[in-house]
Amino acid sequence: MPAGQCAPLDGTLPDPAAHLGQAGVAYTALARDARVRPGDTVFVSGGGGGVGSLAGQIARLLGADRVVGSTGSPDKAARLVSELGYDAAVVRGGRPIAEQLAEAAPGGIDVLVDNVGGEQLQAAITAARPGARFVLVGTLAGQLAPDRSGTTAPVEIDTFQLIAKRIEMRGFGGLDDAGPRPEWTERVGPGCARATSPSRTCASRASSTPRGRCRN
Repeated sequence: MPAGQCAPLDGTLPDPAAHLGQAGVAYTALARDARVRPGDTVFVSGGGGGVGSLAGQIARLLGADRVVGSTGSPDKAARLVSELGYDAAVVRGGRPIAEQLAEAAPGGIDVLVDNVGGEQLQAAITAARPGARFVLVGTLAGQLAPDRSGTTAPVEIDTFQLIAKRIEMRGFGGLDDAGPRPEWTERVGPGCARATSPSRTCASRASSTPRGRCRN
């Protein structure tokens, strides 16, 4: 990697390895693309993954009133609530996601950060309040389907509901790391410093610590 494409780290995050995690994606999806507002109810599909494990905590940082995540087992659901900032969790593979989500967010949802697609996207549309904002970050339901190539994720959605509820739906817009210190490090860094377990809050899944942050 040419040195001109790298920037030295400045200590904003207490653990330099956090720059290799997905905090930037989670923050940008919530703050810029979904425009989370104080009092919002946020649903994060794939709440235990690299992005989702941070999104619940960052939604809180941005003022969300209630945060619901989805995951694949009761044990993981318990961890979402006990460790990762979620108020409630829904579990795929059991009862219909729409039914569980209606119980977890009885007043509906204002924001979706979707890492999964499929049934969970359908359920979010059903639960959406008027003016809800959806950001599509991943499509695990399609990528992991045994009968698909991993490069498509078809799902049938009720477009009438999108219109009637004025739901905004957009794909994740990518990171903006052009400056010397991306906005997400400014906002997430203090929370990491205060955390009992910074590695969990910053969700660094890296096995090594970088000396600099490189951008492609």
